[in-house]
Amino acid sequence: MTNNPEYAAYAKAMRPEDITRLFVARSNAGDAAGVAALYEEHAVMGYPPGEVTTGREAIRVLWEKVLANSPRFEPEDPLPTLVSDDIALTSTPPKDGSGARAQVVRRQPDGSWLRLIDQPEFLPPKP
Repeated sequence: MTNNPEYAAYAKAMRPEDITRLFVARSNAGDAAGVAALYEEHAVMGYPPGEVTTGREAIRVLWEKVLANSPRFEPEDPLPTLVSDDIALTSTPPKDGSGARAQVVRRQPDGSWLRLIDQPEFLPPKP
């Protein structure tokens, strides 16, 4: 799952909730490879809105484009994590109260966690 040495040097998320904290730190540092290191090699991300980005390398390329504009991310308080064996569901409510963010993460053989499925923006349907 984590077999690319380019990503092996990064600090690992040892709890599912660590991934969000590491994402914010790496994004604010402009580190697209560091953000991509939080994903499994064949991860799927529902971003940009209405599209799907598949694979760690495609996620890295996407984040290079996003981070080129130097956006600032603020930490969001996580909702309770649901864990079943080596799979967990993490989520955070955006500070503006709109929608939600959700990620499915998987425990790796070394005990760390990586994102497998990421839905960074979900807006409920309008009534």
